[in-house]
Amino acid sequence: MNIRPFAAVRPQPQSASAVAAVPYDVVDTAEARALAAGNPKSFLHVSRPEIDMPEGTDCSSPEAYAQAKKALDALRADGTLFKDDKPKFYAYRQVMGSHAQTGIVATFDAKEYLAGVLKQHEKTRKDKEDDRTRHIEILKAHTGPAFLTYKDDPAIDAIVAEACAEAPLYDFTAPDGIRHIVWEIATGDSCRADELQELFARVPAAYIADGHHRSAAASRYAKEHDFAGETRWYMAVIFPASQLKILPYNRLIADLNGLTADQLLAKAKEVFTVTEAADGAPAAGRHSRMYLAGKWYDLAWEVPAGTDVVSALDVSVLQDRLLAPVLGIGDPRTSPRISFMGGIRGLDELKGRVDEGRAAVAFSMFPVTVEEMMGIADAGAVMPPKSTWFEPKLRSGLFVHAMD
Repeated sequence: MNIRPFAAVRPQPQSASAVAAVPYDVVDTAEARALAAGNPKSFLHVSRPEIDMPEGTDCSSPEAYAQAKKALDALRADGTLFKDDKPKFYAYRQVMGSHAQTGIVATFDAKEYLAGVLKQHEKTRKDKEDDRTRHIEILKAHTGPAFLTYKDDPAIDAIVAEACAEAPLYDFTAPDGIRHIVWEIATGDSCRADELQELFARVPAAYIADGHHRSAAASRYAKEHDFAGETRWYMAVIFPASQLKILPYNRLIADLNGLTADQLLAKAKEVFTVTEAADGAPAAGRHSRMYLAGKWYDLAWEVPAGTDVVSALDVSVLQDRLLAPVLGIGDPRTSPRISFMGGIRGLDELKGRVDEGRAAVAFSMFPVTVEEMMGIADAGAVMPPKSTWFEPKLRSGLFVHAMD
């Protein structure tokens, strides 16, 4: 696998906490506007430019992309962001409670994405690819890193640990309580950084954990520009698989497809072993839980011998046995009647949506394991949409790969 250092456009140390922002795709316009309020340095002005435009502005309009470029240019012009003087690798650690994960920030080869060395486990949507491709084209930059993983290598771990023993470039705790620490791994005068490239050259594959649309868009952009110069490379953070934490990606259905709550419960009992549950946390193994009419129910089932790994996932079983045939959710990628909520939001939030009438029924899922995700990617298969929620999320704005 081919990785390369890059001269990042990044914040001055005193501005890092103000610049760093949640990824563009985990907040809507109203949430982004609220998070950026009173903070002109927030990277949300770049990643969600419609927050600085009239209400109702199409975030995929030419005007929105122009506003994003204006915001990025302004952060560079006033010195909030600067470009490193030489290419570097960076180590990026996130700490959420007792969980910590440390990855390497680098640029990755778009040709290897197209060749399947950077493996996928989800399908992408053309409209989202189009959006990210246009964003790259107008800004001439990759503004949000993809999130990759690889099978652990102790020699790589040792180099990262050595870098992390030095003084950090950044060390701050975001408003959500997640701590972010960044170190540099310089090149040229650092044989350890050169060794890092050599070690990754022996890593056979990486796996896209989060950022399928960013990766697809970056590769499209590179191909459109004949992989010339910096266009061939796109920015990502790559973590050892053992350090990652996958949370469930839960489901909310807007209505009961003409059924009463009792009728839906009866239908569920035809295809699952259903028991009342005290809360929404699924039992270990292949279980889901359903919140309906003020009560939690455990949904359990047996997986027939020989079932392939994708079909055995709880998101697949729920879709195939209940959401499609009973609730009429034929394609969860396009149906407006289903919405998804990352497990970080908690079960009370899921329950509250139903109690408030904002959804008719909710499903709490059992999380996919990292090993399952990698096995599915190795097999060239894809998961159902919204199967994995990785947490903590990478902050945008700490690194920009500029192609100017």
